[in-house]
Amino acid sequence: MAANWKMNLSLDEARDLLNGIKSATIDYNRVDVLVAPPFTTLQLAHTLLTDTDILLAGQNMHWESGGAFTGEVSPLMLKEAGCDHVILGHSERRALFFETSEIVNRKAAAAIEVGLIPIVCIGETLEEREEERTFDIIETQLNESLKNSCKKGNLPQSVIIAYEPVWAIGTGKTATPEMAQDVHRFIRRWLIENFGQNTGETIRTLYGGSVKPDNIKELISQPDIDGALIGGASLKADSFLSIIRFYEE
Repeated sequence: MAANWKMNLSLDEARDLLNGIKSATIDYNRVDVLVAPPFTTLQLAHTLLTDTDILLAGQNMHWESGGAFTGEVSPLMLKEAGCDHVILGHSERRALFFETSEIVNRKAAAAIEVGLIPIVCIGETLEEREEERTFDIIETQLNESLKNSCKKGNLPQSVIIAYEPVWAIGTGKTATPEMAQDVHRFIRRWLIENFGQNTGETIRTLYGGSVKPDNIKELISQPDIDGALIGGASLKADSFLSIIRFYEE
């Protein structure tokens, strides 16, 4: 269960939320928990989460290791800040900051090279879904966002794919569990075709798009949905913990 805080929470708010999560009873044999705070909160998060099982991710990064890239953060900087994961190609990055799948590919390759685990985001817009282009868009984004790995025929099994239908992010709309499963099944088949049965079945795929405590059980019960990328519902300890502990009756 991956919490994407986006551009939210002061340091004091972040401290309260992190303390609330780490003090809760969570069965880490059943669920992995990850938080992705803003860059300015990473040091605090790393300090608070030391000696816990909670994973830490950056929300973005540049593909270069350093240089004249004002305002950017390198893969090694994220590692030094304590990150083991990084979110790449989020729909907001693609739409608002004009990131292409080629840029995502360069970032994913750089992340893998330094030992960061990329969470590669893909997803279609409402217009693309209504035009029945969902699977074409998903396939193109996968081909282009993981182009380097496709050329090598090798993708680390730790890489994570996050399907986030753009029309369901922050809108309150959610793809039905069946709709989400259809796309996740397609992603699974693509992974198997490009990287083999073992890798294709091992790589985890997350669903992101207005995930809440009241829909997580239905979503996670689908055979090809391995977790969730959670936005707004991860900003409050109670709602995030309800999602994390989906396994409770």
